Amino acid sequence: MEQQEKQAEPRALKYHEAWQRLWHAWAIANPEPTLLPTLVQRYCEPHRHYHTLQHLDACFAHLASVRDQAAQPAEIELALWFHDAMYGIGAQDNELKSADWASASLQAAGVDADVARRVHALVMVTCHTALPQTPDEAILIDVDLAILGAPEPHFDAYERQVRAEYASVPLDQFRARRRRILQQFLERERIYHTAYFNARCEAQARANLRRSIARLAD
Repeated sequence: MEQQEKQAEPRALKYHEAWQRLWHAWAIANPEPTLLPTLVQRYCEPHRHYHTLQHLDACFAHLASVRDQAAQPAEIELALWFHDAMYGIGAQDNELKSADWASASLQAAGVDADVARRVHALVMVTCHTALPQTPDEAILIDVDLAILGAPEPHFDAYERQVRAEYASVPLDQFRARRRRILQQFLERERIYHTAYFNARCEAQARANLRRSIARLAD
């Protein structure tokens, strides 16, 4: 744990300016000082291979492409920070714990309760079990799932990273569970809910999913 903290501190400096700017959206000049390094430390946990700072950086880059379409872009950005903050392999309540942490952090900083409620809901949509209820939820879902529509080499690297995270799961079990998850996405009428991501990622995502499902069935 001490080694993780030492690694997280310099990495947190990379995000300091954007983090401070984010909190200015709620007129918070000095957010709780340990929150950013603690979040960075979470994303540096050794059992993570995909749900890391690399994934977080990709999410921020995707958000930048549609930020002007968001009603509350700062809320989406903060929700992204927290959406994989708690990531226990095989746990069923990662999203809930992450959403609760986000909401509690906002309220502790004195941010309006309605903001905390919306951010909590934004984190929870990354369960990917329900349709988005707001345009901002649609943006966050599409940002999180953009990897499904990535070029083949990037998607294949993502698949390998997910397998590495679940290396403790016997291969046959992993393949069966992963196949079901990917099939559920493929069977949706739309994988992406915003026009921007639907146009750019939908066709490639469906091709990637079909290819991966076939590979998992071999």
